[in-house]
Amino acid sequence: MKHILSALVLITLMVSCKSKGQEVEKQEVVKEEIAYASFGDKINDENVMTTKQMAEKYKSMSVGDTINTKISATVIEVCQAKGCWMTLNLENGEEAMVKFKDYGFFMPKDIAGKEVVLNGKAFVNEVPVDEQRHYAEDAGKTKEEIAAIIEPKKTYSFEADGVLIKQ
Repeated sequence: MKHILSALVLITLMVSCKSKGQEVEKQEVVKEEIAYASFGDKINDENVMTTKQMAEKYKSMSVGDTINTKISATVIEVCQAKGCWMTLNLENGEEAMVKFKDYGFFMPKDIAGKEVVLNGKAFVNEVPVDEQRHYAEDAGKTKEEIAAIIEPKKTYSFEADGVLIKQ
């Protein structure tokens, strides 16, 4: 009886040791590295809102509301005087006007159509006529287009403290 009990304990130990010795196949997740040119504060491309999500946030905001966020979007236009502002494509033809915190950095003038990641503050703003005309002039609009601006405009705005441009 003693020998049978000893044999059972020995078999149990061998089986349990054998299953512990088997290695579980590991899956490696490889994140594709994307090259970016960085401007302003150092930021990353994690936890980014889509343009659709940001457009929905903007719709629920009033003039003066502000949220801290990070978004990814396509550049529509950049200031051709010195790169001191840009506009982003949101959903359904909406745009967001981007300026840079403390006028601390500028964008290359040739990035229209490129994907960017921005970190900063999104807010809704009412832009007076004279400021709209200034931006139109910076964008190279005609005198007729500039003269057609005759009333303040509610805009979606963003003050970026860091920008990544997808290369």
